[in-house]
Amino acid sequence: MTVMWSCVALVPVLLLLSSLQPSEAGRVLVYPVDGSHWLNMRILVEALHTQGHQVTVLRSSTSWYVAEHSPHYTSITVPQAQPQNIESQEFMAHFLKRSLEIQRGKGSPWAFLQFCGNLFSMLRQNQEMVAELVVTMFENQTLMRDLKEAEYDLVLTDPVFPAGVLVAHYLQLPLVLNVRWVLSGEGHFAIAPSPLSYVPQVFSRNSDQMNFAQRLNNIFYHCLSYYMYRYVSNPPYQAVCDRYFAPDEVDVISLIQGADLWLMRVDFVFEFPRPTMPNVVYTGGFQCKPSKPLPAALEDFVQSSGEHGVVVMSLGTLLGGLGPEITEVIASAFARLPQKVMWRHLGERPLSLGNNTLLVKWLPQNDLLGHPKTKVFVTHGGTNGIYEAIYHGVPVLGIPLIFDQFDNMVRMKARGVAEVMEVTTLEVESLTQTLMDILDEEKPYRENMRRLSRLHHDRPIEPLDSAIFWLEFVMRHKGAAHLRTESYKMPWYVYHNVDVLALLLGSALLVLVLFVVSCMCLVRGLRKRRKSKLE
Repeated sequence: MTVMWSCVALVPVLLLLSSLQPSEAGRVLVYPVDGSHWLNMRILVEALHTQGHQVTVLRSSTSWYVAEHSPHYTSITVPQAQPQNIESQEFMAHFLKRSLEIQRGKGSPWAFLQFCGNLFSMLRQNQEMVAELVVTMFENQTLMRDLKEAEYDLVLTDPVFPAGVLVAHYLQLPLVLNVRWVLSGEGHFAIAPSPLSYVPQVFSRNSDQMNFAQRLNNIFYHCLSYYMYRYVSNPPYQAVCDRYFAPDEVDVISLIQGADLWLMRVDFVFEFPRPTMPNVVYTGGFQCKPSKPLPAALEDFVQSSGEHGVVVMSLGTLLGGLGPEITEVIASAFARLPQKVMWRHLGERPLSLGNNTLLVKWLPQNDLLGHPKTKVFVTHGGTNGIYEAIYHGVPVLGIPLIFDQFDNMVRMKARGVAEVMEVTTLEVESLTQTLMDILDEEKPYRENMRRLSRLHHDRPIEPLDSAIFWLEFVMRHKGAAHLRTESYKMPWYVYHNVDVLALLLGSALLVLVLFVVSCMCLVRGLRKRRKSKLE
């Protein structure tokens, strides 16, 4: 009898196992971007490994974050003489310092020109170094032969530095992008209709509700983005395309636009609504996960906050210090709070640091944001941190510093879940008051963020599961060309129907001219007849 009941109990399990389709292991070639971008890509790599796929990661010999040895992937290391500037903490500290100096002159034409020069110089240097690395790979015939013979199913890459895009084209493999940014700016602008009347351009600091002046500003930054792509970011890669893909007459942006699938790191609880395309899969927040228990020392500190709770501050992976002047302002403001403060700080200890503030060189950000005693997250506005705050429902005080952080915080403020302060004009009184406002339970920040968090969690499938499904979809079907628009192959005048409009306008003008000429001839004829009658 016991044996019989055991067999009966196993029937549902056996039926479930028989219904599951076995997943064929695929071969994935990954070309990541280092730094915080790798933190996102690594999650996909580990998930692919868990599903049984074989993952190979192309990395440079100067890589800072991408480890050469890992249980989740096999690496191929490409020699590089020196690291990219954006991978160097020392360079980024200098870049940040220079950016803050420029921001202090905000509003003047000279400050704007300095901003553009500082940004374009950094981007140009990095793109040139990436292009040189691609040439090193293409000239290594043994490496390229091995990559071809490996018969990968797809290339997964981040196109902000599009070396992986060029490698995928060289190997003629399906291309999947783990993307929010491309070398020309925000990813959507490369593939989807983007009306500048309500789709804000990067650096514009606009929301999706713009008055006339803001729309004019939006068009200006759109032109600036085109200039950045055309004359700063693209030339190094165009030289590579002309050298190795000459018969195809391709350019890197067309290769990006021709990708089979875009895993877009965006969720519309954060991003403003906008047109999109069928080969875009939204995975915003896929790196977020439930919090784990804190280390004992940190848990004791958090619990010591009592009913007041904790404020957490971090400036991300690359940006450690703001300089002594700004740091002293922040420390003084924190010292006035009844809350305990945990601050990831890499510089010298501020003189005005309060007894309520703990300085750490590293903190478990996700676990702290998921702790019930965390009340506010003070951040530079990096995308990873913002999504973790949304995931755990923690309101934000944004102190944006560089790149897209200003635009990120515009989106958070528009949702009513954050306040934003200019780092170069921080004062103790205003910073303290802003923190107190966000901490005030009677104000809507926390409730708005909880609502945003509920929306973020309320979906039929987790974003990471969705990303893995679509990666496997591309493997199964050798691409996803049926989801990709062919508009990127059109000349600009065809895409915008300029030729059709020119024909219609020309036809209308011709009809108008014929009508006017006919009328003139008719009038002249009538005048002649009238004159002849009078004579």
